[in-house]
Amino acid sequence: MDVDDGSVSDLTALGLARYEARIYLALVRRESYTAAEVAREADVPRQRVYDVLDALVRRRLATVRPGRVATFSAVAPELATARLMALQRESLERLEHVSSALVTALLPVWSDGRTKTDPLDYIEVLRDPKAIAERFANIQEQAGRELLSFSQRPFLAPVANTEGIAAVRRLRRAGGRARTIYTHDALNDPEVLEHVRRFSEAGEEARFIAELPLKLIIADASLVLCDMPDPVAGTGATTALYIEHPALANCLQLAFQNVWDRADPTARGV
Repeated sequence: MDVDDGSVSDLTALGLARYEARIYLALVRRESYTAAEVAREADVPRQRVYDVLDALVRRRLATVRPGRVATFSAVAPELATARLMALQRESLERLEHVSSALVTALLPVWSDGRTKTDPLDYIEVLRDPKAIAERFANIQEQAGRELLSFSQRPFLAPVANTEGIAAVRRLRRAGGRARTIYTHDALNDPEVLEHVRRFSEAGEEARFIAELPLKLIIADASLVLCDMPDPVAGTGATTALYIEHPALANCLQLAFQNVWDRADPTARGV
């Protein structure tokens, strides 16, 4: 099938993964398809089609008719787009709540900082990659209850990251929790896939999303390390901030949770 790239892009903008968009566009062209038929029509790998169809059915964008061979149909486009728009509005409302909470938490910090001669005494600015990696290892070692991470290439630690695996295992033994959100594109690297598998075996919970705003790790709602790319495109340079501030960490927890809620629990094709 000649899939309209513009329509695929429009559906992904409304929150669908690319395989979901391709299969929905295939389904609208006929009254019903079997899973094998729609996989061929949408040019989606056969081993992925059942997961994608299940996701469309769960989101009420497609229906399934059980039988000796199940068949699938698309819901009407106006109904599908209305449901996707409703989900986007819900996401926007959550972001508005996060934004309001962030302002509420940061205003006292900002106001208090105006009265100090050194308003950054709880912030360390790091630009050397070795120093950033050391702080990353340090924040993992200090975590006693929870680790939350946005992880994307280039990574702050070696892919093996044995210290990180040890930290995850220690947290799990103590009844704590480690959660990481990875980007889809990182999973094209077999070495990164092995990293995800090893951390999952150690007890890490993982989800996947198309894009992350920056690299981030939060420990125990009090310690934060964020690695921000240089705003000048193409430089490849980054500046990291190591912050010991519970109010800011709490706000970033809310932002993490918002992205976590929107991320996929399994890796999807993009």
